[in-house]
Amino acid sequence: MTGKLQRRQFVKLAGAIVTTAPLARSLPVGMSVEKLRTAHVGVGGMGGADLASIASHPQVEVAALCDVDAGRLTGAHQKHPQARFFSDYRQMLSEMGDSIDAVVVSTPDHTHAPAAMSAMNLGKPVYCQKPLTHEVHEARRLNEVAQQKQLATQMGIQVHSAEPYRRAKQMIQDGMIGRVSHVHAWSNKNWGYDGGSFASQVAPPDTLDWNLWVGTASMRPFAPGVYHPGNWRKLIDFGTGTLGDMGVHIFDTPYGALALTAPLTVRTECREPTGVGHPTRNVVEYEFPGTDYTTDRMIWRWYDGADAPPSSDDLALPAEFALPESYQLPGQGSLFVGEQGIMLLPHVGEAVLFPEAKFKDRPRPQMEKVNHYHQWVDACMGQAKTSADFSYAGPLTEALLLGVVANRFPGKRLEWDAEAMQVTRCPGGSVELANQLLKTEYRKGFTVDNL
Repeated sequence: MTGKLQRRQFVKLAGAIVTTAPLARSLPVGMSVEKLRTAHVGVGGMGGADLASIASHPQVEVAALCDVDAGRLTGAHQKHPQARFFSDYRQMLSEMGDSIDAVVVSTPDHTHAPAAMSAMNLGKPVYCQKPLTHEVHEARRLNEVAQQKQLATQMGIQVHSAEPYRRAKQMIQDGMIGRVSHVHAWSNKNWGYDGGSFASQVAPPDTLDWNLWVGTASMRPFAPGVYHPGNWRKLIDFGTGTLGDMGVHIFDTPYGALALTAPLTVRTECREPTGVGHPTRNVVEYEFPGTDYTTDRMIWRWYDGADAPPSSDDLALPAEFALPESYQLPGQGSLFVGEQGIMLLPHVGEAVLFPEAKFKDRPRPQMEKVNHYHQWVDACMGQAKTSADFSYAGPLTEALLLGVVANRFPGKRLEWDAEAMQVTRCPGGSVELANQLLKTEYRKGFTVDNL
């Protein structure tokens, strides 16, 4: 099968191709198997990278491929001709539930939770790309169900396992710069859109199943160059903006190193909401309760788009810890302000400590190499534990997505009750609306049990 498939050809062939499947089996928790048979939802872009990385594990057998874009599916199938392929992950799970062991989800954000939960409802371990979910409620439910079913899970924040990030976490927890009072994190990427809605009379290409691509969101006309591929990250119905995308990577190390939990409050500075896209520039401030590695009050500030990197006025560093005048902050990174110094962690690079003279001779911990993808495969087979499972990824995603919710209320401080999973106060804004944004209704025909 080569070249582009027309839609009718694609549907016909997808139903007709059947490969010889191994005998049906389940994968009990902690039980080793000789081969892990994986199913992949989304195989283009990042999905293609995930597929290649998972398949590189010597004990993985790629059993099923799924994508709503026939062109991308064709390319993946050429590399894995033994796999069955589908356009609808629901059909894939229904037909192959007994002949797959684990599921990889690499779709646009709004399909992360529906696809992942559908797999977990069948007792399948899941690797899901970041951010874990599109909405706060979804992150909570994925975490709860994964723990109830004791499934091996991992969120696709590959740099979480990178040696510089793990080394920085250890340095913070070793107390190298003392207790941390502030974290500044930023990305100069711009996954925002400040314009209005899109009008289009253009039919989607024959190779794209537009209904399945829209999925749980409300239906709207296809518009070339707007949604697929790539630009969906900018739009509130499908993506989570720069904060949800790059924020997960860059806030991961501070969140884990400082053992943070749920924020107490969140406030944003951005333009008024449009109902269409995420803001193109954004400053978010969170207050977290203190931990063993922080002061009693820990403030985290995020800057993106044209507001990144932050200025020296934004950082307001103590005079004794000021950066050298000639020092240029990287376009993406984080900065920890401790009682005894500061740590700058570029994305992705080795941490730099200031004042430099104070820390120049301090030894740094050594780290073994970790393959983030293979760690999950090994965990599925009872041979390892994952470091970014849903019990970690869920709360991290919840915290970031509260900032995305706060973008609808610029200048208003939202107070958060994590146990009740509710916004309790929003002075000058609507608490009711804020809580509605934690969970939106799925389109008819796309509902999923447990969500």
